Amino acid sequence: MRRFSLSLLAASLALASATAVAADRATAIPAKAVRTAEQLRDTAMHDGTAYAIVQSLTTEVGPRLAGGPNDQRAREWAVAKMKALGFDRVYTEPVSYPLWERRSESGAIVAPFPQKLALTALGYSPGTPMGGLTAEVIAFPTLEALKAARPPDVKGRIVYVGARMTRQKDGHDYAIGSSVRTQGPVIAQDKGAAGFLLRSAGTDPHSRAPHTGVTGFTDPAKAIPAAALAAPDADQLERVLAYGKPVRVKLDLDCGITGQYTGANVIGEITGRTHPQQIVDIGGHLDSWDPGTGAIDDGAGVAIAMAAAKLIHDLPQRPDRTIRVIAFANEEMGLFGGRAYAEKHGADVANHQLGTESDFGAGRIWRMSASVKPQARGAIEQIAKVLAPIGVAYDARVAGGGGSDLSQMHAKGMAALSLTQDGTHYFDWHHTSEDTLDKIDPADLAQNVAVYAAYAYMAAQADGDFGSAPGAFPGDAGE
Repeated sequence: MRRFSLSLLAASLALASATAVAADRATAIPAKAVRTAEQLRDTAMHDGTAYAIVQSLTTEVGPRLAGGPNDQRAREWAVAKMKALGFDRVYTEPVSYPLWERRSESGAIVAPFPQKLALTALGYSPGTPMGGLTAEVIAFPTLEALKAARPPDVKGRIVYVGARMTRQKDGHDYAIGSSVRTQGPVIAQDKGAAGFLLRSAGTDPHSRAPHTGVTGFTDPAKAIPAAALAAPDADQLERVLAYGKPVRVKLDLDCGITGQYTGANVIGEITGRTHPQQIVDIGGHLDSWDPGTGAIDDGAGVAIAMAAAKLIHDLPQRPDRTIRVIAFANEEMGLFGGRAYAEKHGADVANHQLGTESDFGAGRIWRMSASVKPQARGAIEQIAKVLAPIGVAYDARVAGGGGSDLSQMHAKGMAALSLTQDGTHYFDWHHTSEDTLDKIDPADLAQNVAVYAAYAYMAAQADGDFGSAPGAFPGDAGE
């Protein structure tokens, strides 16, 4: 009995030692897989599948406000499209969230110089009272200035914040606009404001198409009416304010939360041949804001992921690991699809090999960054070498967050990439009526597919893993 125990102990120690060696072994991508990835890349650069997909989505379904009239149609479309593309398994997973509805909106300066304003209600904004809300405007140049304001100066007024964004290739100025849009209404609410306006979180100074988007309201009983002004209308309001006279604005918003809604993430898989339980995650979000048709945000992302998986599906042999495409529900009003996905699959995060989501339009990918274990950096460099000929540079200094929805799985410990698109003009059209198919260049979209197909295939064929494990990347802010 003692001899058996010692033998068992020795075997356990040997297994633990072997496991430790395997964990420390460098992850690498076999030469054959690299060659196949190069072929996928070159084929994708001339493939029109993604453009056909996003054309289908924006034409046959159109705008896809979460919980809105087209929500169910969009899910049915996604299921049918994945099946038509030949995915091995297509299914849905439920996602629940507050149902916010937009019915009508208008605004105007009523004094001292009466004129209409082009504006749009923001997500989770309540409606105004019957007959509208009219109040004096108090203006702030920045969010910081609003934070510093005395509540007595704000109480009963409509707060306006005029912070401006500028065009940037990586879109980093969106941190300015999005923080004003999400935090500003809540700060104004807490200081006793009657309503809130901001200069749209966008970069086209000439368009009268205002940019909608979500606020940070969490308590509907306390929320105040909130809207975004088109850039020229924000300029006009500022000119009127410069006269030094009291300026009164009327808001008439018919919108608000009307209950709860259950939608779904739509998931399609190309089943792995050797390790089907191990997943390479790619995707985009299926919902969009309602003024446009959701072409760049995020029909393009859904199309890129579907088309990349289709190219891998069409190879003579299935990949070793499963390629999973997720069309996420309701990203726009709080990452609900991403959170639901992480809640359901987070306990199995070690089986999620590597992931990233496309959610920054359809401009060419120019930069790749990664959050992986140190022993997998060589494999990331192999991926980078395959992507370099189509204009993608690897920045080893920057973390990879996985994209908006998959950032939630990254927070659980999933190894992740960031594949940064050229967003120079993305915020010209983002969340507006101008988010339409004509903004997508088919050649740029095909380059995105080439990147996603090559990366996903190489990750699926890697000899070793990229470090996914519960809590594997603590303190990594990612996206």
